[in-house]
Amino acid sequence: RRQHLLDDWRQTLLPILLWTGAICGLIALTNASTASLLFLTCLLLMFIGRVPIRHLVAMVCIGAALGSVALVVGQRGKTVVSRIEHFLDEDPKNTPFQLEQSYIAIATGGVVGKGPGNSDQRNFLPHPYSDFIFAIIIEEYGFIGGFVIVFLYLAFLYRGLKTVMNSLGAFGGLLSAGLCFSLVLQAMVNMGVAVGLGPITGLPLPLLSMGGTSLIFTGIAIGIILSVSRGEADAPRLADAVTP
Repeated sequence: RRQHLLDDWRQTLLPILLWTGAICGLIALTNASTASLLFLTCLLLMFIGRVPIRHLVAMVCIGAALGSVALVVGQRGKTVVSRIEHFLDEDPKNTPFQLEQSYIAIATGGVVGKGPGNSDQRNFLPHPYSDFIFAIIIEEYGFIGGFVIVFLYLAFLYRGLKTVMNSLGAFGGLLSAGLCFSLVLQAMVNMGVAVGLGPITGLPLPLLSMGGTSLIFTGIAIGIILSVSRGEADAPRLADAVTP
C-alpha cells in the first residue's frame, strides 16, 4: 500500500524502526543473538519490499547504536563482548573450551564419520545436542553428513523463495520470506559457530537441536509457509470454480 511513499522516511522507515527497535531492544537485554537475527531478518524483508538503500543504511546505524546501549544495560553484555573478543583473538591458546571440543569432533569425523551413536566428544562438549549438535553430526556422519545437512537447509531456502516469488499477495510473500530467512539464517549461524566462522551465539539448529520451544516455533513457521504455498496453489482452482 505504501510503495508510492518509499522515498518518505516518515511513512516507511519510522514506523518499521519504532516497532523493530522496541522489540529487538527488549530481546537484546537478555538475548543479543536472537535480537540480531530478528533485526537482520527485518532488513532483508525491507530490501525485498524495495525500501531505498539509504533508509536501510540509516536503520543499520541506528540499530547498531541501540544495540550497543542494550549491551551496556543488559544482563549479558559482558558475555557478548567476551565471546566477540575470543573470536577475534588469533592466539589458539585462548580458544574457548566449547570450540576446542567442537573442532576435535569435526576433525575426528573424517569423511564418513564414526557411525550413529559413536560420538566420543559428546561426553566433553557442552550442549552437544543443542548449540553444537552440528559438530556431533559431522563426528558421527562425517563430511558427507554435514554436507547433506547444509544442502537440505539450502533446499528449504530455495523452496521458500519459490513460494515468495509465486505469491499473489504481498503479505503472504513477505510473511513466508521472513520465516524462511529466520530459520535458514539461524541454521547457518549455528553451523558457522561449530566450525569457527563466528562467535558463540547459543542459537539452536532448527529441527535438529534438542529443545521443545525451538521445535514448536520451527513447526509453526514451516506450517505457515506451507499454508501460504497451498493457498497460492489453490487460487487458480478456486478462480475457475467461481467463474460462471
